[in-house]
Amino acid sequence: MKILIDAFGGDNSPEQIIEGTISAVNEKDGFTAVLVGKEQVIKSELEKYSFDKQRVEILNADEVITCEEEPTLAIRRKLNSSINVAFKELKENLDAKAFVSAGSTGAVLVGATLKLGRIKGVVRPALAPILPTIIDGKNVLLLDAGANADCKSVNLCQFALMGSEYVKQLGVENPKVALLSNGTEDEKGNALNHEVFPMLKDMKEINFVGNIEARDILSGEVDVVVADGFSGNVALKSLEGGISTLLKLLKQKIYSSLKGKIGGMLLKSEFSEIRAKLDYNNNGGALFLGVEKVVVKAHGSSKATAFKNAVLQAVSYANLPITENISKNISKTLAEN
Repeated sequence: MKILIDAFGGDNSPEQIIEGTISAVNEKDGFTAVLVGKEQVIKSELEKYSFDKQRVEILNADEVITCEEEPTLAIRRKLNSSINVAFKELKENLDAKAFVSAGSTGAVLVGATLKLGRIKGVVRPALAPILPTIIDGKNVLLLDAGANADCKSVNLCQFALMGSEYVKQLGVENPKVALLSNGTEDEKGNALNHEVFPMLKDMKEINFVGNIEARDILSGEVDVVVADGFSGNVALKSLEGGISTLLKLLKQKIYSSLKGKIGGMLLKSEFSEIRAKLDYNNNGGALFLGVEKVVVKAHGSSKATAFKNAVLQAVSYANLPITENISKNISKTLAEN
């Protein structure tokens, strides 16, 4: 099994991307990492590390798509970019099972849709990050988290179906699915919510439990939160910003007095556990649900540890029938309707 790596995607490429990839190779067996990008630069960087040379390959790509470029134009024009070359290999090589990139989110999503292709019946794929909750050992899936700013009711219904199937494969039985809204009452929400709410309620394939507010996403009450890409992305960024601000304020308060410092020392292990639980570096990346193979979008600012976890996440997902089961369920739903 081959996992394709965008060696030149992200704020800290290629150094941190390559370091994270090698860490993943050294930590887990059963896959070959294919680093895609400028061959000579990758070769030079690999000389720093010790690893099984038979498990790391290089696929040359001379161009790089940056976050400043318009995604669709960049994908169409920069055919020899690391993203384009990786998607071509992913589509044509049966041994290639997944692609991981910390590069331009827009370019990765456009490339996955245009170059790799959607699962038959899927109108729009969705970006689906897994988030921690306050309940130990339980996570929540949020989709769409930014791939589709404007959505129709059919998109949200398919997001619910894909998200439910995804978390089932992760071991959650009969996952609870909720619709992101501005209140928990059935009549809350905008025009799109009002239209899709009864549709979700009538879907036999999912366990729809109603509306959920953004403040309750991390409560652990539900397993899947469905939203249009605009609302989902705003909620995700708000959660990230709120958590980051809270941790900074706690640190400032702890170090502002002797009493705080003593208390901080006594609670050091507890604070470390909380930080680790909320740190995106430990959660890998976001899966792009609805395309033909596994595509994991790592955080743009990922360093070695975060990217290692994204690679290991891709390996795990590649061994699960997520894509196949989504395809079956979408086909079944289309046939019934």
